[in-house]
Amino acid sequence: MLSLKEIFDVEKPIIGVVHLLPLPGSPMFGGLIDAIIKRALSDASALVKNGVDGLIVENFGDKPFTKNRIPREGFALMSIIVKRIVDSFNVPVGVNVLRNDALSAMALAYASGADFIRVNVYTDTMVTDQGIIEPIAWRLLSYRRALNADVRIFADVLVKHAKPIVDISIRDSVKTAVYRGLADALIVTGSETGAPVDIDTLREAKEASGGVPVLAGSGVNLGNVAEILSLADGAIVGTFFKKDGLTENPVDGSRVKKLTSLVKKLFR
Repeated sequence: MLSLKEIFDVEKPIIGVVHLLPLPGSPMFGGLIDAIIKRALSDASALVKNGVDGLIVENFGDKPFTKNRIPREGFALMSIIVKRIVDSFNVPVGVNVLRNDALSAMALAYASGADFIRVNVYTDTMVTDQGIIEPIAWRLLSYRRALNADVRIFADVLVKHAKPIVDISIRDSVKTAVYRGLADALIVTGSETGAPVDIDTLREAKEASGGVPVLAGSGVNLGNVAEILSLADGAIVGTFFKKDGLTENPVDGSRVKKLTSLVKKLFR
């Protein structure tokens, strides 16, 4: 069974999100490839210099997201960026290809040397603004096996910006992801980007996980990080680390430093 310390070398890791600007092929692409790369590297640098334990690169700017495979040109640029980040920063790196292009994420991680991927819809069937998204666990695990890739799968359970197609409890979702989907780690979120995790939901997920690591995946901030990490094994932090706490803004190093320093004081 995975321990997050195996990857991040610390207890209760804080993973900072590198939200990419709109990539080629997406509706809001601005036409300036160099600007996308520059922003990604700048945000990654600000996160690492101010104390995060890992990074995850995500094509956040590509909204509205495609349900299936992302455009080839966007994939190509994302692969360049992920490789640059892996080579430039001495922290573990993950990949999330929205909305649920987990096969592309696995390919990117495998080719770049990244350590893990995030999968939004893994063993649940979810109704989203992209339509109904079905589970991808079998295809993803088979693909990882075919690549012989040492890439860990961090799977969302009852992910944000979505509703399950049938009524299912967080406990049942967790058990399915762990025991049938063989997820390496689980992610619990609030209802939307930047929304805090419900503490009772987080507690239930942790109790049902059978020791598989559980991370908080949204809404972590200075006011709630102590309570959240008293239950969770780590956290993925995006919005709080941005200037003025706005997800679309660049990373604000001072905000990163405040939260990572508090986590180190309380849990390290």
